[in-house]
Amino acid sequence: MRFGAFIAPYHNLAENPTLILERDMQLVELLDKLDYNEAWIGEHHSAGFESIASPELFIAMAAERTRHIRLGTGVSSLTYHHPLILADRIVQLDHQTRGRIMFGAGPGQLPSDAAMLGINPAKQRDMMVAALETICPSSEHLAQVAA
Repeated sequence: MRFGAFIAPYHNLAENPTLILERDMQLVELLDKLDYNEAWIGEHHSAGFESIASPELFIAMAAERTRHIRLGTGVSSLTYHHPLILADRIVQLDHQTRGRIMFGAGPGQLPSDAAMLGINPAKQRDMMVAALETICPSSEHLAQVAA
């Protein structure tokens, strides 16, 4: 049997952000020691209680502290990033983690995140599909995802 974990992460707004991030990192280290196969790191910006704004930065540090666990973006919100720059960061992480990176993508979940960036939440799914088609041009079936 294989095990994985999704780290949203949800935290009390009154907690120290530095300590929160360290505790989340220690959780990934423990999962690695317990032979979990994967950990997925979420991206959020506006809620306050979800403290990881850049899964890639978190994953880069986690890769240095772990040896076996695969690390994934859960998810990278495609509507908030230029697809070329995001793809570059994921490719770099693939090299730095020696193949332990997993790329999870989505449109972005929180309407408040979209509002902060001036994005109409009703357009996020179409924007996500356009970004995926840029990153993976041979994925013709992606248009069905938006429907």
